[in-house]
Amino acid sequence: MMRRSLTGNKTRLSVYCYLCIKRNRMNADKKYFPRLEDITQAKITLNKIASHTPLEKNRNLSEEFNSNIFLKREDLQTVRSYKIRGAYNKIAQLPKSSLQKGVVCASAGNHAQGVAFSCSRLNIKGKIYMPATTPKQKIRQVEMFGKKNVEIILTGDTYDTAENEAKADCKKTGMAFIHPFDDEQIIEGQATVGLEILQDTKDPIDYLFIPVGGGGLAAGVGAYFKQVSPKTKIIGVEPEGAPSMKKSLEAGKNIELSTIDKFVDGASVQKVGALTFDVCREVIDEMVTVPEGRICTKILELYNHDALVIEPAGALSITALEQFQNEVKGKNVVCIVSGSNNDITRMEEIKERSLLFEGLKHYFIVRFPQRAGALRTFVDVVLGPNDDVTHFEYSKKTNREKGPAVIGIEVQQKEDYYGLVKRMEENGFIYEYLNEKPDLFQFLV
Repeated sequence: MMRRSLTGNKTRLSVYCYLCIKRNRMNADKKYFPRLEDITQAKITLNKIASHTPLEKNRNLSEEFNSNIFLKREDLQTVRSYKIRGAYNKIAQLPKSSLQKGVVCASAGNHAQGVAFSCSRLNIKGKIYMPATTPKQKIRQVEMFGKKNVEIILTGDTYDTAENEAKADCKKTGMAFIHPFDDEQIIEGQATVGLEILQDTKDPIDYLFIPVGGGGLAAGVGAYFKQVSPKTKIIGVEPEGAPSMKKSLEAGKNIELSTIDKFVDGASVQKVGALTFDVCREVIDEMVTVPEGRICTKILELYNHDALVIEPAGALSITALEQFQNEVKGKNVVCIVSGSNNDITRMEEIKERSLLFEGLKHYFIVRFPQRAGALRTFVDVVLGPNDDVTHFEYSKKTNREKGPAVIGIEVQQKEDYYGLVKRMEENGFIYEYLNEKPDLFQFLV
């Protein structure tokens, strides 16, 4: 009897062990997907650290698109962006041994500020590697949030250089590297944005527009919505000059772009995260891009109409509404405003990009005819009554009216351009249009 019982126990034990091994293998093979309980735990971790930001109905946008447009105001977050959520959630869960050694990150913007704030709050040491080209305003912000707990190291001209040196530092010192987006706890921290949105809404949300950079926010919020509000259509939005997620989803694999436009610095990456790509391919219903010039126009509109100061990445989701104006009519729509860390010195560039995109500003190389009074003719006859010369450089030879000039002209209506060039041709002015020659345009302007 004993032998049979023992054999039976062994058999049951063997079956149990087999099932455990099988389950572990299945878990090992299963790709990561944020769980509701982990997102809920992240929300608890972030209590008293990250603000529960408001979800506000925007009257102007709602009237423009004949729908209910709500803005999730992460621009009002503790460090003026959602990045504090992921950074603190990750760092707070590190083992004590890691916290004693400190943490390292590479960032030129919002992630650096989130890490700096977390280091100060947890009273741990932090090293933040930033490109030497980082604007002073952002460096001061990191210093302010990190105080005596953070050391800022400026190195190289690009984020990639800063990241490589940060990781090399981690290998040497044993400090923990805090990735800006490709990390489970980072993703789960960002997912709390979605948790708050659904807590604050009474009616079902039909559309959710999410800005996409490395994919941490989209992966986290998207995963939460797919489990709690699966009928919501999730739209990911990238800048046209850095469509790394869109290209990867189209290719069916995570690809790296050779070059990107870094103007939308909070959402311009050459390659999205491995974890974030796998999650986003399951949760994003449609991926779109918006031109950088249109983003600039939207930033100015939001400032002038709603007194909202938003960084380029923060305006991505709102800018994409125009592409869905027919679909969203009569619907409940949420746009995540991801941040407001916009350096005031960039406003002139933002205005310039907006005018160029809207067809209201034009640059020419003008070769004046070899006759006296040609410059006066240009001003009196060629320029329209509402045209404004905003840029003028000339190369003097024998006199100013015989040399070529670089001229920037701002018009009131897009159609005014055609009358302007027609009058130049009718009065014998030879010109070269620079807006369509980006290499020459960037060099001269």
